[in-house]
Amino acid sequence: MHAPAGALTRVGVCGVVHDACVRAGVPPVGAHQLRHTAATAMLRQGASLAEIAQVLRHQEIKTTAQYAKVDRARLRPLAMPWPGGAS
Repeated sequence: MHAPAGALTRVGVCGVVHDACVRAGVPPVGAHQLRHTAATAMLRQGASLAEIAQVLRHQEIKTTAQYAKVDRARLRPLAMPWPGGAS
């Protein structure tokens, strides 16, 4: 084992995720899918978008807001009734 000579690259991260999947005995997934799954699970467990943004190290909250659409059950009470529709 050698200490890293620099920052971990995108390819390096994908390799780490792939190797971890193999060791865990699960089908290999990409780093993006792993991040998306983690964010979705956090949201479903009640984490706020700000907390998820911090874990994923998003600099813009709007980047994290894309995960809000995943949990329709939590979004339903926020929906406004259709104008002129049945209530």
